Amino acid sequence: MKLGNPIAMGNTAKIFLYKNKIIKLFNDYLPDTESVYEANKQSFAYSCGLSVPNVLDVTKINGKQAIIMEYVEGKTLGELLSENKEKLGYYMDLFVDSQRKIHLVKVDSFEPMSEKLHRQIQSAHILDQRYKSHLLKKLDEMTFEKRLCHGDFHPFNLIISGNDVTIIDWVDSSAGDVRADVYRTYLLYSQFSMYLADMYLLLYCEKSGCSKDEIFQWAPIIAGARLSEGGTSEQAEQLLRIVKKDVM
Repeated sequence: MKLGNPIAMGNTAKIFLYKNKIIKLFNDYLPDTESVYEANKQSFAYSCGLSVPNVLDVTKINGKQAIIMEYVEGKTLGELLSENKEKLGYYMDLFVDSQRKIHLVKVDSFEPMSEKLHRQIQSAHILDQRYKSHLLKKLDEMTFEKRLCHGDFHPFNLIISGNDVTIIDWVDSSAGDVRADVYRTYLLYSQFSMYLADMYLLLYCEKSGCSKDEIFQWAPIIAGARLSEGGTSEQAEQLLRIVKKDVM
């Protein structure tokens, strides 16, 4: 099948627009279960009534794992923020409201966030055992009501079409503490713009009733887990500072 040129590329897959459908074609090095794993998470979010592209098929194309899904026309919120800085307040409002819709969903039979974070912290080679032990103990002591968390909620994972907001890329979703999900988003913003990070956090706290202190309890755990994902040396240094500040 000739898919043409990809319209987007990520760490694990290439995205193609083919016959008014989106085809996500996975890289060869991934486990054979990767496409099913991701499709099941996205389908679960769709079944919860959230605005998510419908998964149409999980198959193989040109010998590679593939997910075929509904095409949603529009621009990402990240693109719109860059193009229309004067509408920053409006777009940040959309962003927070979309995340809060996800966080209202109670979940039980879904991958636990604690297991995912445990796995990531253990695989963060830059952390020595003392730091890992501290973070894992802190993680085990956290108590919370399990809610649906996106796991990688940032402006480029929202597609805006008119007044509709569609949320994509559900592979990192889990059942966990919404405050951890918020801190991860804050962290992603902070690596780009502290102004946007602070604006986001203030707005989320105003709308949800969460406090900044509650959210920042998750800071060392999320920073330690993120160290397993790679990134620039500057980002790694920032994450290490967050972890070390909690240990000392």
